Formats: sequence, structure tokens, C-alpha cells
Amino acid sequence: MSSPAFSTLPLSPAQLANLTQMGYEAMTPIQAESLPAILEGRDLIAQAKTGSGKTAAFGLGVLHRLNPARFSIQALVICPTRELAEQVAIELRRLARAHGNVKVLTLTGGASARPQIESLAHGAHIIVGTPGRILDLLDRQILDLSGVHTLVLDEADRMVDMGFFPDVVDIVNACPVKRQTLLFSATYPATIRDDADRFLNDPVRVTVDTQHTEVQIEQHFFEVDDEYRYQATAQLLGHYRPESALAFCNTKAQCAQLTDYLRAQGFSALALHGDKDQRDRDDVLMQFSNQSCNVLVATDVAARGLDIPLLGAVINVELARDPQVHVHRIGRTGRVNENGLALSLCAPQEKHVAEKIEAYQGMPLRWSKLSALKRTSDHAVQAPMATLLVLGGKKAKLRPGDLLGALTGEGGVDPSKIGKINVTEQVSYVALDRKIAHATVRRLGMLTVKGKNQRIKLL
Repeated sequence: MSSPAFSTLPLSPAQLANLTQMGYEAMTPIQAESLPAILEGRDLIAQAKTGSGKTAAFGLGVLHRLNPARFSIQALVICPTRELAEQVAIELRRLARAHGNVKVLTLTGGASARPQIESLAHGAHIIVGTPGRILDLLDRQILDLSGVHTLVLDEADRMVDMGFFPDVVDIVNACPVKRQTLLFSATYPATIRDDADRFLNDPVRVTVDTQHTEVQIEQHFFEVDDEYRYQATAQLLGHYRPESALAFCNTKAQCAQLTDYLRAQGFSALALHGDKDQRDRDDVLMQFSNQSCNVLVATDVAARGLDIPLLGAVINVELARDPQVHVHRIGRTGRVNENGLALSLCAPQEKHVAEKIEAYQGMPLRWSKLSALKRTSDHAVQAPMATLLVLGGKKAKLRPGDLLGALTGEGGVDPSKIGKINVTEQVSYVALDRKIAHATVRRLGMLTVKGKNQRIKLL
């Protein structure tokens, strides 16, 4: 059966035209199931896997009720991580193009509060933020949520896992009692249900896409002795050669050790775990997203909230103990309409975990043999790009076009050798062809942008 078109919904002609321009032609299952109720103003509990189109579902609902002429906070979206909050804000701004001058402001931890407070002083229509920073600004009486008519809790189960839910409860209590509340969660454990009963008023319950089809994600399980996990991970990477892979470890120590092992084998690998501060985390994620690193080794907590498009493969270096976590992990490949690859290593003592995953997925696991795969000595995959860090960003009035012009002009870099350019508040990231990156930095020393010298280095 074909998916219904957005034109079947009571959306404005301007919003329908905007959706067409964004490439949204037909609704995903979560959008088709939830949007009619959302647009009617009903409360909602929606359970759907990552990458199912939920941001557009609640975003259209938020904007449907928004009055751009009333310059006050009318909607609040709470996310578990800074990365997810920023991704949600970008999507909301794209959706809001049909509604005139709608201001979407992110309030997240891991960065100075001062610029966020200054932006907040100028007003906003929609706030997207993380629990800690939102609660901090509420406690300091800087943030006023008395005008909120739509509250969205995005990835509520992740906020429970990360210990944020008591903060979320306090934030909800600061919002008006009469409001629309939309709760989105990949899983729906009892730890959420008790609070949700108090948060929501006669909610519509929608459950779609909580499992991934075998057609969408090709899964393989490999039996391995415990002491050979790292070698087996390198073997999987060398055989399947994904352009990008996310490898899950269960501990921070294992995460660091596997990264060191893969780098020694010639792979472009970086680690993401709880000991990383926000600046290091930003550096790692930027390198992974701009093709300067093709293997990201992460723990579950560190990887939560990441939205990584076109991820070639997920590798479970150890099996997740909870089958729902396994499904959430592998759902990061095969996003929306793409095909994905999930490779899982299983030691003999983990067989009972594999059996739980099999029962939860409701289909037999596909077991393959490592001995049938190519050896990796000549098959390490190097990332095509390297990242140039420019020690200046939006605060220094830099824009992507300025950096591109400086590099291709006086810098003498061939435009075809420059990849993705990201400008943040304090620093900028430029992807350069790995073959020329080191020589370029040695040759330039500094980068002259708009008449000012900016310090540079390779990450």
C-alpha cells in the first residue's frame, strides 16, 4: 500500500509547497499514524525507531499551532543530548520557512551559557534544549515557559537511561497544565509509563517501525572467542569495507583499547566515550561526519542522540545485554529508505543474549563464519579526508564561503580537494583531501581570512 501524501493533511498551501521543496513527498509510517492526532491537538505517545521521520511529525504539529506574530516561547522540545537538540533545531528551521520569521533557539549544556542567555533576551518562538541547561535557566528565572502550548519529549527512554528524567519532571511542572504533550521514544519501559500517566491527557498511542526488516538491515552474527574480538572487528571492516562504521563497545576501557588496535592496523578510527569533554566530543563527531574518520568506536551512552546519515555499518563488538538496545544500535544504519549492514560478534558465554535478541526480533539469527572472510593485513580502509581546524568561528564573523575563498584564493588549494565546511561559535572545521592536508598546513602556517590571520592545525 502506498504512503499517504502530506496534501491529505490540513496543512497550509505554503507548508505543503515547503515540504515538496524539502523532498518530502509521502509520509513515513510514524508521520501517517501520528500527524492526524497531533494536528487535532491531541496528546501523543509515539514509539518508533531512530530515523523514522519523527522530527518532521512533531515539528509540523508545533508549527501548526504557532503564532509567529506573538513573539514569546510557545513550544519546548526536550532532547537527551546537545547533538540531537541541534539536529532537531535545524529541521525545525527548515520546516518553519513556510511560516515567516520563526525563531528557533537551542539551549544546551557543554557550551557557555552566556551567548544562549543573550539570544534568549531577544526572544524566541521555539526552544530546543537539553534538560540540564533548561532547568538551570529556569532556576535562575531567566527562562519563562508560561506561554508554552506544545511540549515535546524526544527520545524519552534515552533521558531515563542517562539519569535526566527527574530534571524532565521538574521542567514539565514549569509548563502550563493546559498544553499539548507529545512523547516520542524508541522503547517504552515502565520507568517512563508511570510519569507519562501524569504528563499526558488521554493520549493517543502509536507504535510503528519498532523493528527493522531483514530487507532494510542485513544482519550477520559471528561466533568469536573473547580474546579475538579486536582482530575480528578489523577482519569485518577489511572484508565489508564500509565507508563509515559505528562500532559499539560495552565499556569505556574496551572502547579506547579497540580504537588503539584499529589505528595500529591502519584504520582511521576515533573513540567516543563518557570521559571525553564536550570539545573533544565535537572534534570527533565532526571528523566522523566529514569523512576524516571512517570508524567511530563508541559506548551506548556516548552514542545516544547521534544522528549519523548514510552510516554504512554497525558492528556490535560485544552484544548489548538488552534486546531493545540491540535494535536501537542497529537502527543507526539503514536510515529511512537506505539499506544497512549490522555485524555482531558473539562469544560462547553470550549465546543466551543472542537467544534473547532472536526471540525479541521474532526471526532466526543469520550466523556466518569469520573464517570465510578475507584477512585484513592489506585491507585497512583509510578515510579520504583530514580535518583542518581553524581557531575562529561565528564569533570571529567567519562563514563557510569566507573559508572556502581564503583556501582557494591566497591559499592556492584546488576547490575539488575541499570537502565539508562547518563553522561553530568558536572554531571552524574544513575537510581537506587527506593526500594534500599535511603539506597544505605546513605551507600555509596561518590562514588569512578577510584580512585577519587565523591559526590552523590538523586534527
